[in-house]
Order: sequence, then C-alpha cells, then structure tokens
Amino acid sequence: MTTFALAVSIPEPPYEDDEASMNLETTHQPPRLNEPAPDFEAKTTQGPRKLADYKGRWLILFSHPSDFTPVCTTEFVAFAKAYPEFQKLDCELLGLSIDSTFAHIAWIRSIEQHFGVEVPFPVIEDLSMKVAHAYGMIQPGASETSAVRSVFFIDGKGVLRAMVHYPMSNGRSVKEFIRLLSAMQTSDKNGVATPEGWSPGDKVIVPPPQTVQDAKARADQGYEYTDWYFSKKAL
Repeated sequence: MTTFALAVSIPEPPYEDDEASMNLETTHQPPRLNEPAPDFEAKTTQGPRKLADYKGRWLILFSHPSDFTPVCTTEFVAFAKAYPEFQKLDCELLGLSIDSTFAHIAWIRSIEQHFGVEVPFPVIEDLSMKVAHAYGMIQPGASETSAVRSVFFIDGKGVLRAMVHYPMSNGRSVKEFIRLLSAMQTSDKNGVATPEGWSPGDKVIVPPPQTVQDAKARADQGYEYTDWYFSKKAL
C-alpha cells in the first residue's frame, strides 16, 4: 500500500526582535526641529510636487481635516488673501488633506466662486496618508483618518524650523504665521532673537554675553539695557 506524507507549515510566533521590527515598520516618528524635513513626492491640484521643488525658498506646508468644511474654508480664504505677503518673504504655500484631487478642485472652485478670492497654491492629494504620517499630522486622539490642523515651516535648505498643531475645532491665525516667518528670517539674517509678540520694526533681543567680562561691559555698549542678560536694540 502506498502512503502519502502531508507537509504542514506552521508559522512560528513572532519573537521580541520580530515584534520590534514590525513596530518600526508601522510606527512613524514625528519630525523634529532643525533637522531635514521629511521628503515627499505627491500629486497636487497643480501637478506633481516634491520637497526638492522648493529648494532655495521657504515653504509652509499645512494640513486641514477635510474639504468642504467651514473652518477650513475660512483658513483657505485667509491663506489665499495673504499669499502676496508670503511671496514677499520668499515663501510658498502648500496645502494637504486626506481627500482626492477632484474633491480639492471642486472645493477650491467653490471658494473662488463664493468668496471672490483665487486660491493660488497647490493642495496635496494624500489618500494614502503617506505624507500625513511622515509629518505627524495624524493624531489618533483626534482622528485616525483625518489630519489635524498642522503647520510646518521649512527653510530654503529643506530644514524644518517650526511646527504648530491646532485642534480640528479651531481655526488658525494666518497673521501669526506671517509674523513668525518674519521673525525667523530676521533672526537668521541678524543673529538676534525676538521677544513675545515681535513684529517687523520692533526692537530685537541681543544674544546674552558669553563671559563675565562681556557681561560687565554690556551696560556700556549702547543697547536698551535692562540687565546683563537682557538687552534690546533697533535694527
């Protein structure tokens, strides 16, 4: 009599190292300040875009929870109206949501029709959530399928310089983004810091002295002197 052997492959349970590898593959580390911004290449309402396209200029990448929502509409109108000011600061805008390009186009046309403003910047289609996850725009405590109101400031070298996250229920202040961008550019150009609420034309903070001798001399250096560690000057 002929007998047959049936080979059955039983998968082994994952060991600790395997679990760690699986977690690394599915966990997205949030971006960090003063490090290269996560690279991306994506479809947008104005054709393909990648991070390298913005080399040499600042970029503000911002996400919104969904198209055709009232809070997001107010933000898009504000960004559109302020676009010339961002251009003067050598900065481009790039929106994102987890919606299709067709939904983006329909929403943008609605905004332009009803609010009388042109939306001049592209919006990323991120149905795969690849870009949203890379930038930490998905906050599970808020939603696992929609991005929160995230804003990322990326300089001309592709370095992430600032980021802000807002809840879905509250709109952002576009004026604050212009102010912050101006402040960072002023600090880069002049090697200074800016105080709370600083606006262009206000006095800036002089870096604190690094030696005891410099601290003693600070009061006589022509600054608006409060104490050795706190002095301001006009630019």
